[in-house]
Amino acid sequence: MGLELYLDLLSQPCRALYIFARSNNIPFEFKRVQLMKGQHRTEEFRKVNVLMKVPALRDGSFTLAESIAILLYLAQKFKTPDHWYPSDLQKRARVDEYLSWQHANIRAKGSKVFLSKVLLPILTGQPLSAEKLEFLIEDLNVVLKQFEEKFLQDKPFIAGSEISLADLVALVELMQPVGAGYNLFEERPKLAEWRRRVEEAVGKELFQEAHEGIMNIKNLTADQFAPELLESFKQQLLKQRANFLPAQ
Repeated sequence: MGLELYLDLLSQPCRALYIFARSNNIPFEFKRVQLMKGQHRTEEFRKVNVLMKVPALRDGSFTLAESIAILLYLAQKFKTPDHWYPSDLQKRARVDEYLSWQHANIRAKGSKVFLSKVLLPILTGQPLSAEKLEFLIEDLNVVLKQFEEKFLQDKPFIAGSEISLADLVALVELMQPVGAGYNLFEERPKLAEWRRRVEEAVGKELFQEAHEGIMNIKNLTADQFAPELLESFKQQLLKQRANFLPAQ
């Protein structure tokens, strides 16, 4: 049994893994797990990842969860070019620094914009008010400013002159609110240029292929969800909305 990657390309971490593996010619079998159909909750998938989340990896009898762990595993097993996860201690520390920061910042804030602009109206029939959406966008703008000033600065890429895992993980996350209709690159020329460099480094065609689904996410309808998941997702989103939005 060869390497298997269990992915749904609507997921940001799944896209990072897919692009990384493809751009480095890592041989793998693409096991599609459709989250909206509840395929991550099946007993079959639970044998691969008891956490019932994507992405997941199976390499023979070895299984692995968590996207960052999987990226590092692939980089080291397949001895990908050094720039992805540099051997230089300080460059590697820059990559680790971003990967440690991004979960509660870029990922968290971008995901809230995406959920509120796309999934919440579909599942509840209640579009978010302009005032509350603006609050979420301002929250995202704060971390985008931090990303530019702290992590990107005046460098071509986060760790220096070449692309690293940090850049790939960052950009797939930023594409989530873009897919939802918030073009965060429009008034940020430094960020837009960095995006161009990252896409060119991995291959524009591959990047666009991986993002085809998320860029068409506005065509999503409630009937595309498995019925047993629809109410569960709805309740989760309403709970999240109560937690991260200001009171009216």
